[in-house]
This record gives sequence, C-alpha cells and structure tokens, in this order.
Amino acid sequence: MITRYLVLLGLVLSLAGCSHLGVKPWQRGLMARADMQLDRDPVETGIDDHIYFSKEATSGGRSFGGGGCGCN
Repeated sequence: MITRYLVLLGLVLSLAGCSHLGVKPWQRGLMARADMQLDRDPVETGIDDHIYFSKEATSGGRSFGGGGCGCN
C-alpha cells in the first residue's frame, strides 16, 4: 500500500517537473544574445568542421548522419 503511494507521488513529481520546460516570452531577449548562441563564432565553427573533416574523412557532419570513408 505504501509503495503504491510512493509510486504515485513519484509520478506526480516527475510530471510536475516537466511543466517548467521551454523559454518564456520575456526570456527570449536574453536567449537571443550573441553570447548565448551555440556556434556564435563562424570562424571557430569552420575550423572545427575542417578538423572534423580532416580526421574523420567526412563532410557535413553537422547536418546529416553517417560518415567515414566507406571502405569495408
């Protein structure tokens, strides 16, 4: 009986934790700043892509899956 209540309590708490996902409208200005972007420096992103291409013999690894030289 107690385990049933604990499972129900855990379920309610886990569902309540999902209610805070997403960006609120008043937070969008903060998230749009240049220093909050994932790849804010296009030169550094290009260098990282070049290093990845050189080491993995792949191209365009950010936009699609797969890779490698294809030799089996």
